[in-house]
Amino acid sequence: MPAPLIEAVPNFSEGKDLAKISRITDAVRTVPGIRVLGLHSDPDHNRSVLTFAGQEDAVLSGAIALAKACAADLDLASQAGEHPRIGVLDVLPFVPLEGATMDDAVRLARRTAEILGSLGFPVFLYGAAATAAHRRDLPDVRIAGYEGVAERLKDPRWTPDYGPHMLDPRRGAVAVGARPFLVAFNAFLDTDDVEVARQIARQIREGGGGLPAVRSLGFLVGGKAQVSMNLTDLEQTSIPAALEAVRLAAAELGASVESTELVGLAPLSAILDAAKHYLGLRELTPDHVLEMKLYGPQDG
Repeated sequence: MPAPLIEAVPNFSEGKDLAKISRITDAVRTVPGIRVLGLHSDPDHNRSVLTFAGQEDAVLSGAIALAKACAADLDLASQAGEHPRIGVLDVLPFVPLEGATMDDAVRLARRTAEILGSLGFPVFLYGAAATAAHRRDLPDVRIAGYEGVAERLKDPRWTPDYGPHMLDPRRGAVAVGARPFLVAFNAFLDTDDVEVARQIARQIREGGGGLPAVRSLGFLVGGKAQVSMNLTDLEQTSIPAALEAVRLAAAELGASVESTELVGLAPLSAILDAAKHYLGLRELTPDHVLEMKLYGPQDG
């Protein structure tokens, strides 16, 4: 039986300087047993999303190498971007893949958090790894932002799970968690009015009474209003359902969706679901995909 695999999807606070991004990602690429699956950098958000996977100990080593590289190369005190953040290594979620369980991801999150704390990062555990109910949702952990996290550390309810209780202004803090697979999906509008995107985001997000398992924010990215979404459970809200909700809300405000983007990876099932929906296909499975027949798992 193959060894269990775990995915890490760290978000770090640099999306403009290609040399820095390269040095940070190379720190992970050189770790034995790690496979880098993707990198998405956005200069407006000034943020990069790296995806890598491997067995538990290799992913742990990759995460620590990444944190050290971020601390060496980045200075949050001089960083600015559209996306909320609390640290140079802002968010570090672990996702169970083939053969792994959520308990495996939680164990890895806590092992990693302990080491990061010893390196001087204030660490907040979230998701399935959270140590308290009020820390379970990432938006609640990150709501104060970098500008408010130093003050939040004085609140006993927000004592870090690991690491110092004082903030290093260069590196900030980090949220480390365990969660199921999610899809980061953005819709660009045909307007530069960011308030339109923010109004749509408030309307469609679960916390505002909108779609289940949807988190959303509005930004101005590349001169266009963007509705940025995290779809945390595709069984509850699929990519087509999220997109149609944005389209409907945009039309009510006199706008429309001009284009969309994926940030990071999406499972094949999600892509096939979207294709089936928009092509009106009665059936669409991996068996209809040529490359899956050629290179996918073989019967027997």
